[in-house]
Amino acid sequence: MTKAELVNRIAEKGKYSKKEAEKALSTVTSAISDALVKGEKVTLIGFGTFEVRDRAAKEAINPATKEKIMVPAKKVPAFKAGAALKSAVDAK
Repeated sequence: MTKAELVNRIAEKGKYSKKEAEKALSTVTSAISDALVKGEKVTLIGFGTFEVRDRAAKEAINPATKEKIMVPAKKVPAFKAGAALKSAVDAK
């Protein structure tokens, strides 16, 4: 599903205009992004949890040159599905 398709579905289900649905989606994604940048965890009961995880530095191989390189440590966004979401997906 693309962002446009999601906006359409929000508009249909919530009986909003597409413009209102777009604004709502942008507001939610922006709020989640802002919280993650601050290192906060975002928990939506029944849906899941967004959080930032630390990825350790590691050694990798450049496939073009077969040379070993070091990939630096970094922070990555992660999502863990909640029980209700897992059940809903499994039921289909």
